[in-house]
Amino acid sequence: MANQIFVERETFEKNGRTFFSYFIKGNIRGKEVKVAVVPPDKGGYTVLDIVFGDAMAAELVLKPYEIKDESTGRVISGNTYAVQTVDEDGEIYECSIKPYRNSDKALLNMLVKQVS
Repeated sequence: MANQIFVERETFEKNGRTFFSYFIKGNIRGKEVKVAVVPPDKGGYTVLDIVFGDAMAAELVLKPYEIKDESTGRVISGNTYAVQTVDEDGEIYECSIKPYRNSDKALLNMLVKQVS
């Protein structure tokens, strides 16, 4: 990937508690967009907290895949996504993420095509 895409986080309050929301900001055809991303399951928020540490941004990592349908011979390809940081000792911390809504998936695909 020529340019890096970063996942950012910001705090919000709900029922008197503070939580983080995770998103990717970008510009598609002159329009500012904010793509919501989430971990694949509820427990993933703890993993995201560990990956981010004290930082408010972390690098998006693309993991391409291809699956061949044996019955039709059709190949389906795409990307899975993760967020990654590296600490001062070179230790890599990573957590899978996914777009929150179908519209977020479409926007993320557009952003990825723009920077690759």
